[in-house]
Amino acid sequence: MSFAVFKSIGAYVPEKILSNEDLEKIVDTNDEWILKRTGIKERRIAADGELTSDLALKASLSAIERANIKKEDIDLIVFATITPDFLCMPSTACILADKLGIKDVAAFDISAACSGFIYGLSVAKAYIESGMKKTVLVVGAETLSRIVDYTDRATCVLFGDGAGAAIITASETKENSILDIHISADGGYSDFLVTPRSHENHSCGSYIKMKGNETFKLAVKTLSSDCVNMLADNKLEASNIDYFIPHQANYRIIKAVGESVGLPDDKVVLTVEKYGNTSAASIPMAINDMYESKKLRKGHLMLLDAFGGGLTWGSCLAYFDCD
Repeated sequence: MSFAVFKSIGAYVPEKILSNEDLEKIVDTNDEWILKRTGIKERRIAADGELTSDLALKASLSAIERANIKKEDIDLIVFATITPDFLCMPSTACILADKLGIKDVAAFDISAACSGFIYGLSVAKAYIESGMKKTVLVVGAETLSRIVDYTDRATCVLFGDGAGAAIITASETKENSILDIHISADGGYSDFLVTPRSHENHSCGSYIKMKGNETFKLAVKTLSSDCVNMLADNKLEASNIDYFIPHQANYRIIKAVGESVGLPDDKVVLTVEKYGNTSAASIPMAINDMYESKKLRKGHLMLLDAFGGGLTWGSCLAYFDCD
C-alpha cells in the first residue's frame, strides 16, 4: 500500500502592501477597529496584470525545488481557487501546467473557497493511496482583491492575495505520512459567504458578500467540533500536536478554536496580521512561513483546519516531511 507524504511547501506573496492606514483613506474605517475585529494589520495586493496562475507558478517552483524532484515527476495538479484566471475555462490548473512546462498531466481546479487547500490534500491523498498517482502538486492561490468591494468596510478589510503550494508524494511506509483528512459541506448556508450571480448575463458578480456575525459563530462551532473529532478518531491528544495551522480568516476565530481544542498559544500559528484572509492560499502560506522561520521541522505533526464559502470545512492531520 502507498501512503501520502507532505514532502515540501512553497509560497509567494505580491510586493504591494495594503495597510490599515491605506484603507482609512478610501473607506470609513480605522486601524483600531480593524485590528480589534480581525487581527489584521496589512494584506498583499497583486500587481496589474499579475494573474492567479502567476502567483501559483512562483509558489510551485519553490515547492518543487524543496522536494528535490523534477517538474516532470508531477503526475497530477490540483489547484484550489475562487479567483481563477478565466471565469469558466480553461482551468487555472491547466494554465499553471503550461507555465511549468509540464505536458500530458492531469490538472483540474477545486472550488471550495477557504477550505480549498484541505480539499486538495484529500484528493492528493486518495489518488496516491489508490496507486493511481505518485507525485501531486497541490496549490492554493488567490487574487481576492479583484472581487472585493473597497467601499464595503465589512469585507474590504479582510482579504488579500497570495499563493501556496505543496508537493505530496507516495511512500511505502506510514511514517511521517498524512494521517487523516476530513472534509464536509452544507449548502444550506450558501448565502453566508457568496459572490452573487448576475441574472442578466449569467456571470459571477463582482464582489464578495458576507454575513459576518453568522459566519463567525458557525465557523467557531464547526471547526472546534471538527478538530476535536479528528484528534479523537486518531486517538491523539492536543499535546501530541506540534503546530495548529488554521485558515487565517480572523484572529478571534482562530483564538476561540484553539482554546476549545485545548491548544496553547505557542502551538497556534498566526499570519493573518500580515496577509489577511487569502482563502485557499492561507494555510500553505502559513506553513511556508513556519518552515522559512525554521520553527516547523521534519517530523512535526500539524493539525490543519479551514472553513469557507459553500459552506465548506475540513481538517487534516499530517506530518511535515520536508528537510
